[in-house]
Amino acid sequence: MRQTSANFEQYIRSFEQLQDLEIEKITACSSLLQLRRHQLLLREGDICRHKIFVLKGLLRMYRVRADGTESTMRFAAENDWIIDHESYMSQLSSHYRIEALEDSQVLIWTRETMEELFEAMPVFRSFSDRLREKSMNDSVQRIYMNLSYTAEEKYEDFMKTHPEIFRRIPLHLVATYLGVSRETLSRIRHKQHRNK
Repeated sequence: MRQTSANFEQYIRSFEQLQDLEIEKITACSSLLQLRRHQLLLREGDICRHKIFVLKGLLRMYRVRADGTESTMRFAAENDWIIDHESYMSQLSSHYRIEALEDSQVLIWTRETMEELFEAMPVFRSFSDRLREKSMNDSVQRIYMNLSYTAEEKYEDFMKTHPEIFRRIPLHLVATYLGVSRETLSRIRHKQHRNK
């Protein structure tokens, strides 16, 4: 786990002034998971009991409607976190799935472990609070986008703000994130290529 812990340590050092021993403790309290492509880390009906940090690979959180239609809430690639906040905080059943879109490596911490770390290291709690605030702000921005943007504007915004993820996922997953049909996205792409 030495290389993986080094990757996480480099990430956490870029944000917070934590002591070496504190970073070692945070890392030591995590568990390393190797995920296969399409493996689920969370299923609807389960309780989200872990905070998840992506070391390598790509994950998505999504919900499946009764008719089988999928709605992707978010993607998480390297050096990003993913969690169902509602289930994690309430400890009630999740409505979502978290799936590996590629073979992936993640670090996970239980809720109880995180609380112990927060109690021992207030600076780490502040870091987590800022991540949660950013996630909430991103969600508000996304709601605004879904209410106000055209399908073309949503597509262009996703390409601009998530270029790395855009290159790694198929068009139908982009559609589930933007809330438009795959056919609509195909028309938009065809129109863009024609206008170049």
